[in-house]
Amino acid sequence: MKKYLLLLSICVLVLFSCNRPHRKVHHSDFVTGVMVKTTPVKDQGPSALCWVYAMLATIESEHLMMGDSVNLSTDYIARALLEEQAMNYFLSQGHHPINLRGTMPMLIHFIEQYGELPFDSYDGKGTTNYTVISRKLEKAACTSTSLQALKTKTQNILDQEIGYLPRFIFMLGAEYTPLEFAHSVCHPQEYIALTSFTHHPFWDRFALEIPDNKFHDPFLNIPLDTLMSTIDNALRKGHPVCWEGDISEPGFSFERGIALLNSPHANQQKRQKGFERFETTDDHCMELIGIAHNREGRKFYIAKNSWGTGNPYHGMMYLSEDYVRMKTIAIMVNRTCTQDLEKKQAQYRHDKNRPIGF
Repeated sequence: MKKYLLLLSICVLVLFSCNRPHRKVHHSDFVTGVMVKTTPVKDQGPSALCWVYAMLATIESEHLMMGDSVNLSTDYIARALLEEQAMNYFLSQGHHPINLRGTMPMLIHFIEQYGELPFDSYDGKGTTNYTVISRKLEKAACTSTSLQALKTKTQNILDQEIGYLPRFIFMLGAEYTPLEFAHSVCHPQEYIALTSFTHHPFWDRFALEIPDNKFHDPFLNIPLDTLMSTIDNALRKGHPVCWEGDISEPGFSFERGIALLNSPHANQQKRQKGFERFETTDDHCMELIGIAHNREGRKFYIAKNSWGTGNPYHGMMYLSEDYVRMKTIAIMVNRTCTQDLEKKQAQYRHDKNRPIGF
């Protein structure tokens, strides 16, 4: 009887262990060397607002580094963008459809012009569908006979779909307007945009020729190794990096939380060829917040994505070093991280303007 009970117990334990799901501790795949403080992962849903989410996350991390907690509203920026786009659609007689795509510097322009709100003051309804709102605004523009009529319709649509705007912001006993609050969290010249391509001279600025650079913002062009060392130095000093690049590679998988490059040993020539062949395109924007290594010692960059937390790393992505070298379109970093670069740029300008034979 005792032998029977013992055998039965063993069978139950074996059956239980076989049916129990295996929980793999995915974070054991990497050893984190550097990690910048960041706010919780958000979800942009089906919208094309990754550039808003990533750049606001970068600003938030900068404040966390300084001991100041701030969480910024993506919906407020989206609302300002939609108002502007609706007016453009009306004035162009429908030739410029509403498009929410953009680049990192555009976020700086919008908070300079329209201000910003804390997330708690204007977080929409949580399920805002910006594609639907865009279609409603285009229809409103088609049926409006004046800008004032369109403005009224636009405000009504945005109030219903996103929520009513607060007139003032109250924080720490002080009252702010959106512009005053924006200037308290981000100065106009606080960030600098960098890129690395050979069809323009290094250490010069040029308007990056990508469709989403609607304002023709200039980017400082630097060698690839300098770009990578700038990312490393910023992260090691506790500064986040806003990253804009290509995620169309088969090796990019949000479900796995990994981005790998099939062709290793990325260099300046390879990335230029990929850019000119439109194999490296401006697809997505994320905040780089850390550096890690896998079990084989391979280097990865930790990125905070804006697609929710539904992957093994709770919404984070691990981008291999080769992936970042090859697939980066541009970055934005705090200007305090680029003092040496700006000195080199000043020297380049000095040499460029020096007369021949001087």
